[in-house]
Amino acid sequence: MANPVVIDYYSDVLCVWAWIAQRRNEELNDKLLGKIEWRYHYLDIFGDACNKIPNQWQDKSGFTGFSNHIQKAAIPYPDAPVNTELWKSVRPHSSANPHLVLKAVALTLGANVSIDLALLFRQAFFIDGKDISHLNVLLGIIEKAGYKADGVKQSIDDGRAMAALMADYQQAKLLSLKGSPTYIIDNGRQVLYGNVGYRVLLANIEERLKTPVNEASWC
Repeated sequence: MANPVVIDYYSDVLCVWAWIAQRRNEELNDKLLGKIEWRYHYLDIFGDACNKIPNQWQDKSGFTGFSNHIQKAAIPYPDAPVNTELWKSVRPHSSANPHLVLKAVALTLGANVSIDLALLFRQAFFIDGKDISHLNVLLGIIEKAGYKADGVKQSIDDGRAMAALMADYQQAKLLSLKGSPTYIIDNGRQVLYGNVGYRVLLANIEERLKTPVNEASWC
């Protein structure tokens, strides 16, 4: 069996487009079972959400305008419901805390658990309308999922999780990534970002699966 295609997946947990992409990622897993290796990373889109949104949307009704925007963005995607209170009464200050906790989870509980919890964090925000910028909310989700949070807290306390998160943020800047989500396929052979359709993603991945790594370039 050929080696799996590596996808370095960069996203911000508060990004509606990454939420919409969730179902596509699940379909890719179902279609290409065992042929994809996901590496989850995070980038800073809503690191300063409490200032970014009112500043960028000051001529479009601020938080209310942004809330209406994400509601409309999600309408064509029934698998990505959006709570009507997001960015109205529910206004996370930053996506940095959920990112930090997810890096801590990866370090202490494993990468696969971190991927699973990233989905639970997104569901808590987009469906349940919880402010996931609060550490106690995040740790509560971890414990409700059946995991102990002691090791997670320790890796935050000793700086390991922060170092891992800063590595993600710095790499995203180094790569000049343009948005969330971004798919970097096979060590940069393809880079796709934003609201990328399922068929486009599938075609790019399948092309990498059938193309030998040592095939000569036509360029």
